[in-house]
Amino acid sequence: MNPPFPHRLAGLRAASRAMLDAVPEHDLTRQSHAELSPLLWHVGHVFFVEHYWLAECVFGDHDITDHWRTLYFPELCAKGERSARLPGPDAMRDWTRAVAARSDAYWAATPEMDHALLNDGYLEAFLRQHYAQHLETMRLACDQLALGHTTRPAATALAPASPECTTTHVPAHTATIGTDDVAAYDNEKPAFETHVAAFDIADHPVTNAQWLGLMEAGGYHRPELWDPAGWAWREAAGVTHPQHWRPAGGHGWHVPGDGEDAIADAPVHGIGWYEARAFARYAGARLPTEIEWEAARRADCLRGLHRVWEWCADAFHPYPGFTAFPYEAYSQSWFDGDHFVARGGSRHTEPDVLRPGFRNFYPPAHRHVRAGLRLAF
Repeated sequence: MNPPFPHRLAGLRAASRAMLDAVPEHDLTRQSHAELSPLLWHVGHVFFVEHYWLAECVFGDHDITDHWRTLYFPELCAKGERSARLPGPDAMRDWTRAVAARSDAYWAATPEMDHALLNDGYLEAFLRQHYAQHLETMRLACDQLALGHTTRPAATALAPASPECTTTHVPAHTATIGTDDVAAYDNEKPAFETHVAAFDIADHPVTNAQWLGLMEAGGYHRPELWDPAGWAWREAAGVTHPQHWRPAGGHGWHVPGDGEDAIADAPVHGIGWYEARAFARYAGARLPTEIEWEAARRADCLRGLHRVWEWCADAFHPYPGFTAFPYEAYSQSWFDGDHFVARGGSRHTEPDVLRPGFRNFYPPAHRHVRAGLRLAF
């Protein structure tokens, strides 16, 4: 017997639809960043994907999905082409309600349906997390839209700080990494045991004040701190500060707050993996491996979590015994050596993916993803 209609999914649907009210209507179809789709596309995409997996893959109903697949399957429609093909906001509201009603009827029929995707609530967990991840991406798009509207900002009171930090010692031990829980993605499976050598890890992520210390020490202009590929990227892109920092009035920087800590003490973000590696060298430290990060997380050694994603040293890779699911390319396409792991979660992350073993991953130059770093020694 399969579970009844998942009420958390209903809440995530409502939160996704509410994003249509998050920005002015003319911004809903704007592409706020080259790596982000318009907000309106994300809203349609999450309702489409729920219906695709449930109605088409489980029940064989192609009626809605055949019409919309060339817009809402990302591989069939480039980001820059999506705005022109989207319906208006009111039409999107009506369409999502109609699609949700069709999906509801299929959810009601699942208790008597025998299908591998429904076993142990797998499909509900998969779709719940899909909504959750796109909600985070929509919030990132809102951040980028807000940056585009920033004009002549006032300087933030911010003094540079040293990279010194308090740390916790994690002794050598055998750690269980990953999970076999049904909700976990294929790249988190199977759980395995591995030896973790002793290391020290910072109690908190690197702060804005500490990042300003790097900048004032000339860190963006010291090639010895950078990987060769990172230095080549920095030179070509002309990067000299985090993505969302803005020069203010000829002196100082405007750094938006996050509503929790004083700006100086808030975790820095708006930095890519290349920049994180450069800061670690400047600090006489390194990035933790993702196994170290997860071992420390499971041992309750990390404070200041869920404010920013935290870059790890590793390229995204399969665990021993990896099996692709629910389709071949879901994770496997990204095991290319060009995507690097970020762990933990940000203030934009839904609780559905805030588990210790969840693995996020991005190219090393992505700076819009609300990622920072925590030092290891």
